Amino acid sequence: MARILVTGGAGFIGSNVVDEYVRLGHKVVIVDNLFSGKRENINKNAKFYEMDIRDKKILDILKKEEIEIINHHAAQISVPDSVKNPIFDAEVNILGTLNLLQCAKEVGIKRFIFISSGGTVYGANAKLPANENMPITADNPYGISKVTGEHYVRFFSNQFKMKYVILRYSNVYGPRQIPHGEAGVVSIFINKILKNEPPVIFGEGKCIRDYVYVGDVARANVLALKYATNEAINIGTGIKTDVNKLYAIICKVTDFHKKPIMGPYREGDIPANYLNINKAKKVLKWEPKINLEEGIKRTYNFFLKNVLV
Repeated sequence: MARILVTGGAGFIGSNVVDEYVRLGHKVVIVDNLFSGKRENINKNAKFYEMDIRDKKILDILKKEEIEIINHHAAQISVPDSVKNPIFDAEVNILGTLNLLQCAKEVGIKRFIFISSGGTVYGANAKLPANENMPITADNPYGISKVTGEHYVRFFSNQFKMKYVILRYSNVYGPRQIPHGEAGVVSIFINKILKNEPPVIFGEGKCIRDYVYVGDVARANVLALKYATNEAINIGTGIKTDVNKLYAIICKVTDFHKKPIMGPYREGDIPANYLNINKAKKVLKWEPKINLEEGIKRTYNFFLKNVLV
């Protein structure tokens, strides 16, 4: 069993990953500043430090807890927010990652799992489905910060022999998802439906995305502890779904019948993105198990019992 630090472990995806690590018997330490993470998401069997990833004191935590593996989920997660405030995005996503890598180097971390964005790093003009051999030519600040993080991870690996895995997520959804930003569209829609209000659909609902269930994503993070050394791997479904179809599925699951409000395209939005996951199947020995309708059912049932904010 490994001693693992999960940054962002109180957040939507990170907390689901922590739960899976704990379930399998790993010793898990969480670092989260609770900017978007929630205290109630923290696994009771993990040790929690309320701290920003830019804090130099993370080095002390790595030493004290004898951490062997870092799983880096903490980030500024919103594409529209990155467009509005690119400096803050860079401070968190680039400088925060760099601080973690520097601290990891100091203690000889065995493996660094970096969470990147398959939805943005390939850019708006990528040939779809995007695969890992394509150029990473992000064209919004969030994607640029993730590409930069990937480059720094590779630099530290080459320079200091640190093993790494880069997981490039498509649009992750599921229990604990916050109704915030483009990536939170499933929970945004469910939040509105629970209030009996029609949601706003931007870009006439034509934006195409690849929606992957958080439980499948957590399983990929388990496999990344062992497989795909020094590789970048797409984590998605390979299935393209536009927002109108997504809303139709959510309406079917929730028995909701109000028409949505149509809004304009938003700054920074990529018109279409979905991922080729052949490498994940081959190298990581992973593929998704939960289809979109089943995942939405699980997500809706979770939010029926838990208040969204």
